[in-house]
Amino acid sequence: MAQANILFFRACLALLAMPIYLLSFLGIWEPFCKKVFFPFFLERFSAVHERKTKKHKEELFRNLPDFTSPSGELKLLEIGTGCGANFQFYPPGCKVTCTDINPNFQQSLSKRMNKNQHVHYERFLVAAGEDLHQVPSGSVDAVICTLVLCSVRNVNATLKEVLRVLRPGGAFYFLEHVAADHSSWKYFWQQICYPTWKLVFDGCCLTREIWKNLEQANFSEVKLQHISVTLPWTPIQPHIIGYAVK
Repeated sequence: MAQANILFFRACLALLAMPIYLLSFLGIWEPFCKKVFFPFFLERFSAVHERKTKKHKEELFRNLPDFTSPSGELKLLEIGTGCGANFQFYPPGCKVTCTDINPNFQQSLSKRMNKNQHVHYERFLVAAGEDLHQVPSGSVDAVICTLVLCSVRNVNATLKEVLRVLRPGGAFYFLEHVAADHSSWKYFWQQICYPTWKLVFDGCCLTREIWKNLEQANFSEVKLQHISVTLPWTPIQPHIIGYAVK
């Protein structure tokens, strides 16, 4: 019965979003989404999400300087930099390599860079999380990834690349929305929204249990916490936050 209800409500939601499904069928939606809609949406959503998670991020990134390399440099790699929402939390003088699969964030990214000149920006790479071949193995002290693992094509492949580019003793920092408890109404609505949400928001998956991928990856230590971020009327309130050490 529950599955039948999910399918019924999915169909109702798809009916409401029919123009987008039609544009997708015609091959118009995806390029429009990547170039116009998603950068526009993400810049505004990031502002809301930042307010809700600022204290969590301040606490999360507080120990970043602890992973400074013996040479005295702190080299960071950010996967899915987007609008640059994390720059304000990075320690002064650190060197950041920014990556994103979507190159259309440049305007908002430039604004954030200008506002956060305490950080040294080394380069911007157009790259997927699963393929960071442009970054040498063992070359960075920390990798940062927030609200990105929901939309990569392969979470395990991305974590494998994270482990490759990190030096021994380096850390992977994450903040991701995840699947709700399976017995909850939140999970019920996540399942309903899943297909339409993924289409509209550039591949974002609502029901990934990313904490399992992190626990099964070859990190020597994983510090992970489940939290709820107050984002009313959205299916992305359950989050995980923490860091893992290579």
